Amino acid sequence: MPTITLAAKSYNGSQLRKLGETLNTLLEGLKVEIQACKRNEKGWTQIDIAGEDANIALRYLNQKIGTCPPTLDSINKFSTTKGYLANPSKNKTELDVDIGITTPQNVTATIPLQSLQAQLCDGKKLPLEKIVEMYAFCENLPITVKIMNLDKAAGHVEAEVAEKQQNQYKNWTGMLLDRLIIIRASADNIKLALKYGGLTRDIIDVEPLGFFEHAVICKLGTDARGLIPRIGRNLKEAAFAVFSPRKILRTLDNTRYASTST
Repeated sequence: MPTITLAAKSYNGSQLRKLGETLNTLLEGLKVEIQACKRNEKGWTQIDIAGEDANIALRYLNQKIGTCPPTLDSINKFSTTKGYLANPSKNKTELDVDIGITTPQNVTATIPLQSLQAQLCDGKKLPLEKIVEMYAFCENLPITVKIMNLDKAAGHVEAEVAEKQQNQYKNWTGMLLDRLIIIRASADNIKLALKYGGLTRDIIDVEPLGFFEHAVICKLGTDARGLIPRIGRNLKEAAFAVFSPRKILRTLDNTRYASTST
């Protein structure tokens, strides 16, 4: 069986080993063996599976975790796929999403600014920099996208935010609770950092976005940004971003007011 790229990233050897242990637990009872578990140059987890139940295991992992399309030829228009944001502050006209395709070349899906404005900003003409800030778009944030246009000869993929992902952001905004996005940390390490920081009473839960990407759900009235200094010392390799529903609603309301008054 060829090497399979899972729709999951790890950021160091320790995390890769932890992910491998999780895979072995998921596949317990099946007649398979993970012969290799490694990271590629972009951090995607790649595995080689052998054994009588290899095809069953692959289908199960695709259901539980997801797998990356092996080549550009294997994706179709209007299909959905999980990716990770790449350099979200790089330019002003589109958002890059790493969808895990590296053969025969690296392929990145792009979400045009106009699509983000229509889907996430009620059509308001907000600059990409503002949208990135509002929605806590940061490097390696997991995001599900829908493929809208393909030019396989040129290696160009245009996408939009998938409906499932839009609904998640709508639900987050409607709850009016801050979320602290934490990248490159396990749930166990995040919970320990919250405990050591004396913050367990300030949060509701740690919501998984990926294996090593999470959203800490703050209680009403808790400012997510205020958690960072108190847990950052125990999550030194982590990256943080703040999702603030009130900031989103305030920005959209102000834009709406400005547009009706001109």
